[in-house]
Amino acid sequence: MNALVVGKGGREHALVWKLAQSPRIDKLYVAPGNPGMADLAELVDIRVDTPVSERDKLSAEIDRLVAFAKERNIGLTVIGPDDALAGGIVDRFRANGLKAFGPTAAAAQLESSKAFAKELMERIGVPTARHHSFTDADAACKYITAQGAPIVVKASGLAAGKGAVVCHKLDDALATAREMLEDDAFGSAGSEIVVEDYMVGEEASLFALCDGEHYVTLVPAQDHKAIYEGDQGPNTGGMGAYAPAPVMTPALVQEAEAHIIQPVLAEMRRIGTPYQGVLYCGLMFTDEGPKVVEFNARFGDPECQILMPLLKNDLVEVLEAACDGQLDQIQIENYPQAAVCVVMASQGYPGSYDKGLPISGLDDASAREGIVVFHAGTTRRDGAVYTDGGRVLCITATGADIDAAVANAYAAVDEISFANAYCRRDIAHRALNRGR
Repeated sequence: MNALVVGKGGREHALVWKLAQSPRIDKLYVAPGNPGMADLAELVDIRVDTPVSERDKLSAEIDRLVAFAKERNIGLTVIGPDDALAGGIVDRFRANGLKAFGPTAAAAQLESSKAFAKELMERIGVPTARHHSFTDADAACKYITAQGAPIVVKASGLAAGKGAVVCHKLDDALATAREMLEDDAFGSAGSEIVVEDYMVGEEASLFALCDGEHYVTLVPAQDHKAIYEGDQGPNTGGMGAYAPAPVMTPALVQEAEAHIIQPVLAEMRRIGTPYQGVLYCGLMFTDEGPKVVEFNARFGDPECQILMPLLKNDLVEVLEAACDGQLDQIQIENYPQAAVCVVMASQGYPGSYDKGLPISGLDDASAREGIVVFHAGTTRRDGAVYTDGGRVLCITATGADIDAAVANAYAAVDEISFANAYCRRDIAHRALNRGR
């Protein structure tokens, strides 16, 4: 079959890399893709990474992509970006008789509206932090003052992974609420906010591939959202990840499936929006058991970059089964290894940063055994690769265990250089400390 991946970052590079290994694939396309994918798939200059708030522009690009998929007889399309999902790309593909892996716009509200997700969890008793939603800044600040700090303030809409602010001081929480609701700090994504209790515990990520009724889960992972080592500083889209995450034992996976994934899928069916696609469950392991931090409606980034190298199954068969309502016929198999991803970023990210800096050492790093270099924010000019984003490269390593994978990943990182490159040097620190 011909297949299409939608997106341009490290997550999509990992999906392209895995799909390209399937004997089922005749021709693979990616829109718009990046230079790292060029040897695996044909790059298509159609972009649907437009913010969902720019609906007319996003809709026009989706129309172009639908036309392309029809013209090239695309048998399976895999959607990466959250804005495209929230903008209804899966609805449009299905309406045109095209198979697309991902939730409809209505189902994607589990990510695109934190208020929707919180209300759903509260209604069916899924464990999560106590919370309230607000569209009025004065009302939000009155509630925050009554609750005190620490407290978490979240933009309800899509904010590129940066819309959740943990406030350890009351003044910071009040200022954050007003910045979102009155100063448009996150645009329309922050026109409604969710204020929730600060949860204490260790976080992990559990990904369920869903067909509307059935599901399969992948290896539990843990990412590192904060920019600085020791999990300090502002949140980013993700500075690294590893799997398996030892905090999430098989017993805890079963508990999360029984008390979170199954009830959510059942409720989504009940309200007429069956969930097909990836359901990312961000979980906090508290003294009271696992609680939901948030849901995402697509593969995580950089978690996808560690999950794909560990997955033994043919990804085409798994995703087709999800689209066809047949995941009950799929048994997930994983390689008995660990995987670690270290993100190399531009200095200044998640704030302002320079672009257009030449990158060297990519071939040397990629030649190392057990290493895959996934491109996140790069561009190619005159045969050379340059930086073109905040998160530039995702260096993924596999190994017999977490220690070996960490050592392998940083050895590859040290082969690569570009001006003002930055990475955290403590990826997987929780697993390493637990092991020692």
